[in-house]
Order: sequence, then structure tokens, then C-alpha cells
Amino acid sequence: MPIPHPTMYREHRARLIAELAREGAAAVLPTATLKVRNHDSTYRFRPDSDFWYLTGFAEPEAILVLLGGLPDAEDEDLRAPRSVLFLRERDPEQETWTGRRLGIEAAPEALGVDEARDTAELWESLPDLLAGYARVHYRTGLDERRDREMLRVVDRLRGRARTGSPPVAELVDPATLVHELRLFKSPEELERMRRAACVTREAHLAAMEATAPGVGEEEIDALIEYTFLRRGCTGAAYTNIVAGGANACILHYVENDQPLADGELLLIDAGAEHEYYAADVTRTFPVNGTFSEEQRALYEVVLDAQLAAIAEVRPGVPFDRAHEVATERLVAGLLRLGLLEGEPQAIIAEGAHRRFYMHRTGHWLGLDVHDCGAYSDEGGASRALAPGMVTTIEPGLYIAPDDETVEARWRGIGVRIEDDVLVTAEGAEVLTADIPKTVEEIEAACAGSHLDAVRS
Repeated sequence: MPIPHPTMYREHRARLIAELAREGAAAVLPTATLKVRNHDSTYRFRPDSDFWYLTGFAEPEAILVLLGGLPDAEDEDLRAPRSVLFLRERDPEQETWTGRRLGIEAAPEALGVDEARDTAELWESLPDLLAGYARVHYRTGLDERRDREMLRVVDRLRGRARTGSPPVAELVDPATLVHELRLFKSPEELERMRRAACVTREAHLAAMEATAPGVGEEEIDALIEYTFLRRGCTGAAYTNIVAGGANACILHYVENDQPLADGELLLIDAGAEHEYYAADVTRTFPVNGTFSEEQRALYEVVLDAQLAAIAEVRPGVPFDRAHEVATERLVAGLLRLGLLEGEPQAIIAEGAHRRFYMHRTGHWLGLDVHDCGAYSDEGGASRALAPGMVTTIEPGLYIAPDDETVEARWRGIGVRIEDDVLVTAEGAEVLTADIPKTVEEIEAACAGSHLDAVRS
């Protein structure tokens, strides 16, 4: 993809470097490696999310080194914080086979890094770059070969201790620092997430209009993917779930290969990824365009729970509160419909509702669809929401097709409704609010009534 404007990524690096400077630390942050799909064919490359957050650079074999600075160093260059990007050099012959490269000469201006070097020099250069840093942030366990090389670098630095250079005393996971920064989205990041949400809206509306009895799940899946790509997104943020009928009772159903039947529901969980920032949206709607009495009853229970949960999203409220409220509303609805019996609080305490609702109500969203960031504070309590966080709100009900404890008319119905919600200073903004979700809106969208706005 084209090199984005570097300002946002420079600001991300500056915030991390400031944290490193406070620790007197450095960080070594590789991008992802190419993954083999089969034989000699690889999957389309997707950069590591932490690396992308700090660089906006989407080529493989790159490593970012951030240095917090050594205030007591004799060399003035070592006292100042700086960023060094290792990347592949230009190679016209290789580029003919595998695509264009940015190259070392162009990287500093294009990406805003202080210095660029050839990735082939990384392991020889690292000991000198990291000399004097007692703490180095580096994540192990992702690439065995790279880990071995990093440990050799640490051994070389410890060998220098005899010459008076402080050895590396700690090799620590950078996630504690980087993921806390990523949890709070900047206006520029939110712009990308809003674009992902906009394209996701178009895809869901197109799917609602195209769905009919006899259409295949795979056709709707392809339409969604096509919409994401034709609108300039990097693709789907995760594997699309296009689950007709009882397939919706499989939470991560991804086969997407069955015909859609008259009288059933279709659950679509699909979100676009724009410049690697994700949307995550679920809508459930009738294949023939009209809810049955039982489908509508369950759908409205889930919608009531979702709206109540969204109302709890505001600064200072514990993250878990939305799940608690959604669970309470779902249980109340199941009791009204006769699908559960007993006292609401006892049902929740015993977990009797979990055969119908077995997952949580939300998760962080950002560069990863299940984005990074702690859900609990240091004491283990649910973390308080704060402006800049983005969470999904996604309650659901799933009546297994073989559940003989309920009447046959309920079996095989699965409903989930999911939106992306930004915590603001005043409360919350639903980034995906304009995707139909009331019964009336859904049925209108299935009839094509929303398509003029999409096609304009």
C-alpha cells in the first residue's frame, strides 16, 4: 500500500520514546514475517500491528530500533533519543519478482525516522546501538531464529561489561508500554476507524439487499469482501462470518458455504480494515426479508440488551458494566419468553443463561479486531473507561438446533448485534450507528430502501 503521511506515526514513536527515556531503555520492534500458505506460496503480507503503529511501513523484513537516549554518554549523538529503521535495500532484480521497495535512501523522509540502515546489517549493528542500555524491550516467542540472534546480541553486550559498558540486565516485553499507548486512539486513528466503519456499512447494506432464499453464504461473503476492497480498504479485518440458520449458533462459523433457506436468519459478522484499522460489526436479518414472530421476539431482546449496554459506555464506568447490564437484560427477556425459569440473579450467579449466551459483550478495537490493552487495573478490578478507548458492544442469543429443553419453534435461531463504540469526554459515540439494526430498519434494508444512500 502507499506510504501514509508520517506525522501520526512520528507522534506515536515520540510517545514511546518518552516512556523509554524515563526507563533509560531501548526497544527492538520487528514487523511480521511472511507466512507460507502452501508449498512456495505465501499469504498476502500484513505488518505487525505494533510495528505499523510506530512506522506506517508495510514491507517485510523490517525492524525498528528506538533508543531512549543516554544522558550521561560522552558522545553527544548517544545522549539524544532517536529512531533507527532497518529495512531492505532497493534491488531492481528482486523487485521485478516480489514488488517495489522503499529503500534506505528514501526511508527517513518518507517515514520520518531519524536514520535508516540495511536490514542485512542488523545483527552486527545492534550491539553498538544498544550499548549502555540496561533494559531492552523485545518480544520473544514470535520467531525462533530472530530470538537466537537477539540472545547473541545480549551475550555480546554482557561480554563488554569488562570494558566498563553497562550490560543488558533485562530483556522485557514491549507490550506493557506499546499496548497502553495503542489503547487510546488519536483523532487521526479515529479517522481511519470511521472510514472502516463507513465501508463496513456499505458492505452490510449490500449483503442485506442481495440476500434471498437459495443464495449461497459464499456469494454474500464474496460481495462483502469485494465491497471492502473496491472502496480502498486493506481488506477484511478478520475472517468474515456469514452464518445462515443454525450456523449462527456456531460463534466463529467461517465455512460460509451453505445455501440460505427461506424462513431462516442470516448472521453476518464482518468488518473492513482501513490502513490496518478495524471495524467489527454484526447484523442479523431474515433471509426472506421479514422476521417471523419468534425471530423478532429474540431479536428485540438482544437489541434491548445492546442499547442498554451502549448506554453504560462513558468515562469512569468499569469496562465490565456493559456486560453485566447486557446479561441482565438478556436474562429478563429469556424469562419473559419462557426460555428460562427462576430468579434472575440466581440464574446469572449459577450461569444457567450461558447455554444461550456464552461470550462476553465486548472487546477493545483498533489495529487488531481483538485489540490490545488491559481490561483490569493493577488490583484486578475491571478497568474504568476513558476517552479515546474504542470497544465493541455485541450481545447475542443462540438457541442450539438440538436443544430439546425449549420448544421446537425456537431451535436453531442465533442472533447477535454488534457496534463499535468510542468513549468520548461527554459519553460515547457509536461509530457504526448508521448501519440498520431496528426491526423496521432491517426489513427496509432487506427490501433495498437504503441503497440510494450507498450508491450516491
